[in-house]
Amino acid sequence: MSKSTKVRMNWLKGMYIYTIVGAGGFGLGMLVAPELIKSIFAWPVAEPIAFGIVGSIWVAFAILSVFGLRSPLKFAPVLFLQLCYKAVWFIGIVLPLLVTAQFPTYAILHAVIFATYIVGDIIAIPFSYLFAKSSE
Repeated sequence: MSKSTKVRMNWLKGMYIYTIVGAGGFGLGMLVAPELIKSIFAWPVAEPIAFGIVGSIWVAFAILSVFGLRSPLKFAPVLFLQLCYKAVWFIGIVLPLLVTAQFPTYAILHAVIFATYIVGDIIAIPFSYLFAKSSE
């Protein structure tokens, strides 16, 4: 790693912990107690296969984030993928619904939580390291 690469190691580890707790907790809840999660967050009845896929993906992010605590830079692409899909969700789903005044109130908390991940990932991810040319 070059000296010009700035790594905010505490932020990086903090985002892994946030992902383990947040995504892991939600994902596990979606897999183990889907009806409870739907009722707590007032989510409409969802198609169970898609709901289970989302839960599984969030648990997978949490598992990979456990490894990220041990090797923060090696697993930075996990946070980058998280940043990408959440930003795409905002641009492709939230923004059009807001523009057409169709954004459901039950999704406000979800959007706020996603926004905290986006901001945290932008601060934590060492982009210059992630996109540096490989010496292979």
